[in-house]
Amino acid sequence: MNLRVSSLLVLLLSVVPSLAQQPVADIVFTNGKIITVDDKFTIAQAVAIRGDRIVAVGTNQDVARLAGANTRRIDLRGRSMTPGFIDHHGHYLREGSTFQEEVRWEGIESRRQAIDMLRAKARADGPGAWIYNLMGWSVDQFTDDKRPFTREELDQIAPDNPVALQEAYYRHYLNSRALRELGINDTLPDPAWMPKGQVVRDANGRPTGVILDDGTRPVDARILALPRAKEKIEASHRFMMQSLNRAGLTTIGASGCEGDGGVRSAGNVREIYQRWHDQGQMTVRVFCMVAEGMGNTPEQVTQNLSKIAAIKLFQGDEWLDDIVYGEQVYGPASDNMLHPKAIARPEDFEQWGRIAREIAKAGLPLHVHTTLEGTADGFLEQIEKINREFPIRTLRWTTYHSDQLTKAHLERMKKLGMYVGVHMRPPTIGGIFLKIRGERGYDNPPIQWVQNSGIMWGIGTDFNLGPYNPFISLRYLVTGKMVGGTVVNRQPISREDALIAHTRRNAFFVFQENNLGSIQTGKLADLVVLDRDYLTIPADQIKDIKPMLTMVGGKIVYEAAVTATR
Repeated sequence: MNLRVSSLLVLLLSVVPSLAQQPVADIVFTNGKIITVDDKFTIAQAVAIRGDRIVAVGTNQDVARLAGANTRRIDLRGRSMTPGFIDHHGHYLREGSTFQEEVRWEGIESRRQAIDMLRAKARADGPGAWIYNLMGWSVDQFTDDKRPFTREELDQIAPDNPVALQEAYYRHYLNSRALRELGINDTLPDPAWMPKGQVVRDANGRPTGVILDDGTRPVDARILALPRAKEKIEASHRFMMQSLNRAGLTTIGASGCEGDGGVRSAGNVREIYQRWHDQGQMTVRVFCMVAEGMGNTPEQVTQNLSKIAAIKLFQGDEWLDDIVYGEQVYGPASDNMLHPKAIARPEDFEQWGRIAREIAKAGLPLHVHTTLEGTADGFLEQIEKINREFPIRTLRWTTYHSDQLTKAHLERMKKLGMYVGVHMRPPTIGGIFLKIRGERGYDNPPIQWVQNSGIMWGIGTDFNLGPYNPFISLRYLVTGKMVGGTVVNRQPISREDALIAHTRRNAFFVFQENNLGSIQTGKLADLVVLDRDYLTIPADQIKDIKPMLTMVGGKIVYEAAVTATR
């Protein structure tokens, strides 16, 4: 027997007994196309789960050895499986309080269908109930009619209900009943709470029903201040969690988890998630961004800086935890996606730098709202100064949104050891960005530049501005098309790179790269079975993929009826 054959025999004798000695699996998936998204992008046939972990990935024969009499066997019949999808940044705990109440138009491509949904909601809720949709859509997504909504049209759709349709902080469309309820009359003045010049009026001074961008949030505030029972808020969050599972989302990064106590803040819902966690009822992992307010003036910054040293992260577990500081560190240094350029002054960035220095000194990770080019300029100048005193390379500092990063920005960020969060707002509102930003909007965000830079990057939705459905985002990344099919980005990337960003790389952004993001032995069993093959179907059909089964921590949290089981 030669040395090579002898070595092979020793290897086989060592592997086979080890498999036989393992406890049996609770669940095995066989006959599938397992897209592992590991470092080699391996494709396997089968997966075994025991408890909340993956215990084997390989061929049908390999995994079958771990099945016992009580093992649930699921025949995938050739279907694809991916890791559970991760959204590293969205306002879920805030938006969840009204998720079930709203008329939701994620992925809706027909204006006629959208109108039918409004009518159905008005019939279901009855006269007098507010009918509303706050963000997550734009008229540009409709293929049959892209006209803005008018007061008269909304009156006809729901004459007995106040109707408010908020188009991505860009416009609010109100009917007559909503205008009356809000105190916006046919004669001036506008209500004191409405910023000047935001109510559009016709030649006779009559409100058209259109509210411009600076007036959208004040309108939202009044709708959201309507009384809501705590039980209804909790039911809405439960419905949202189930909807995320149905879409294949298993982990979210949540901005502003601590909130301020309002109905659309998170202050009154973090307790709900903590209770669900304690009772073992979570079906989505939630990793929170802490936003300890530093104020909006230099004096307030001075007063509040000491709070940073007291922040404690990573006190939770793989289901619910605080993991990072952000998002808008200092109000005057922030930007607005609807402005053509940044308006912050050098002194604003200096105050931002005072805060960021304390964050670096405390050794905290930072995710910072960075939309426009001038904002990135101001932040990087401050970070480069801070880095000389307190190196940030190990802190995972990240720009979020990242719409107008340039190649020069990326080079500077790479030297600093920074990371990039690319956000999926254009699949919904890319048309609005093109109206505001012109030709440059086709490179917002610069997906190819980021991918080619070698910087670690991942995908956030900024939900509710972007769609939570990962397949809408993946279609956009691969084709540059928003909902409805209009090309709004000329920097598409490969399917493989898009999937990696939405799974394995996003696990890094929520500090779970050793637990999540790929289908590998030892990692948590967060998996999604798809109704068609993401890697081979026509690119335009990616948006139509539907999960057939979603598993989180070894538990099936969503399952369609067609899954074959024995």
